[in-house]
Amino acid sequence: MLAKLTVKNQLTLPKAVMTRFSGVEHFEVSTDGVSITLRPLRRSRADEIRLRLEELGINEQDVADAVKWAREGQ
Repeated sequence: MLAKLTVKNQLTLPKAVMTRFSGVEHFEVSTDGVSITLRPLRRSRADEIRLRLEELGINEQDVADAVKWAREGQ
């Protein structure tokens, strides 16, 4: 398989490769001077929780208020 480098230094990866990394949007790039390695970065569990809280409309102040309420009972 070949990957094409565009005039804007963008690399187009073959579809056959990308189908193995469904949902991955970012890759860590490293090199040893001879080859280039791409490693998929997946969302962390913390990122998933932040996204879910945002979907539910829960903000930082809501969390602070909940913590304060929970600590008052002790």
